[in-house]
Amino acid sequence: MPVRAWAPLVPLLSVVALLAVPPPAGSPGTGTVADAASAVLVVCCAVRVVRDRARPLSRTAAVVLGLPVLGICTAAVASHDPAASLPGVARYLQVFVLVPAAVVLLVRDRRDFAVVAWAVIGLALTQGAVGVAQYLTGTGASYMGEDVRAVGTFGPTDVMGMATVVAYGIVAAAGIALGEPGRRRTWALVCGALLLVPLVVSFSRGAWIATLVACALLLTLCGVRRAVRVGLAAGALGVVLVAGLGVGSQMVQERVASISRVTAAPDRSVTDRYTMWAAAAGMWRAEPLTGVGLKGFPAYRDAHASLALSSGSDTAGAGRGFQRQPLLSPHNMYLLVLGEQGLLGLLTVAGSWLALLGCALRRLVDARRAGAVPACGLVAVGLLVWQLVDFAYADIGGPATVLTALVLGLAAWWSFAPHRPAGAARPVAPGGGPPGDRSGDWSGGRGTGVRTGTHPVPPRRSAPAPGPAAAGVRHG
Repeated sequence: MPVRAWAPLVPLLSVVALLAVPPPAGSPGTGTVADAASAVLVVCCAVRVVRDRARPLSRTAAVVLGLPVLGICTAAVASHDPAASLPGVARYLQVFVLVPAAVVLLVRDRRDFAVVAWAVIGLALTQGAVGVAQYLTGTGASYMGEDVRAVGTFGPTDVMGMATVVAYGIVAAAGIALGEPGRRRTWALVCGALLLVPLVVSFSRGAWIATLVACALLLTLCGVRRAVRVGLAAGALGVVLVAGLGVGSQMVQERVASISRVTAAPDRSVTDRYTMWAAAAGMWRAEPLTGVGLKGFPAYRDAHASLALSSGSDTAGAGRGFQRQPLLSPHNMYLLVLGEQGLLGLLTVAGSWLALLGCALRRLVDARRAGAVPACGLVAVGLLVWQLVDFAYADIGGPATVLTALVLGLAAWWSFAPHRPAGAARPVAPGGGPPGDRSGDWSGGRGTGVRTGTHPVPPRRSAPAPGPAAAGVRHG
């Protein structure tokens, strides 16, 4: 395939690759090289759409992806300090509107989707390898007095970064393994099994729960019997992994047990989380329609929080000294939106996610009824479900946030891209395209090789039926 045919994927793959670059020391978690690459991605997409006038968003896609703009902009305008809300407006539009729309427009078919999915798995393997090395050598983030928490290249100030990336890789590998045959299934299974180790030693309870829910849903969508068999095998594998972790097995068991003690004997992190949840709910009750404004949670936190809230969390290890990290968000995306953007923001932002999930599930169910469950549909639904579950325990923030935007874009591509039926001709952009260009292929199939558009290819004439001349008979 010509190199020019891969050009639209270069900005996407650059964003994924640059997430392996460690953020600068003392960085607040935003403004990384991956964020800059996402801005380039949006610009490249805009230039390509204006130049080629190719594949604008459908009406449904434009409404679903553009719905958050209403709540975000209204909350910023109604804020007590609109100028302070502007960085929040830019961040929310980047993550929930601009980057997902750019992904929808740049991913052309299932082959492109697969390339991006495998790139995410590759990033997860890289971060996971760094995290496991940190755990084994005692150079990770501080956890229970020991520097054993796997955080990858994200550092101790973003302990959820590596867990998020690794969980994305596991869910993507699970979707590929369930929807692809042969070697691709084998490689996906191997990658998913390898990624379980860094996920465990990340000690991230929210990532564990979200991964379990997403993978269980994918297995159920592919058949209840298969889900039961794989569930039993996964349970046995989990026992082996935990038993084989040596000294760290006690930490893992304690972390797992703490999930069921969130009300009876919660630890300090759980107490702080519940207190910040209550503070976000208090902000919403004070400003029910539009909230306190984007980036307003830190300013209004103490006015609505109880005395049970600590001043911050302690971070250390992974090459950095002791640091007191302030609690600037409630660690619940739904409550953060409710407190800062009010009911209007929750209905528009979270409503967009639910609409996206409904469209993705409907298309996946339709594909299963047709007799095939495509891997790209399973990957898209799995990643979206993982993110929506994880949003109950985390919110946007940190270098890995830009990968969340790509995940939403992949889910939107599966939901809204007009997949053509098998055997149908591939359309091309107005004005044609270079040889081998697949810019008009939204089907996800490999097609017939016939291209239609403003410059249609004339149909191939059938060979004439053999006549007497063909048989060697000459007529005078």
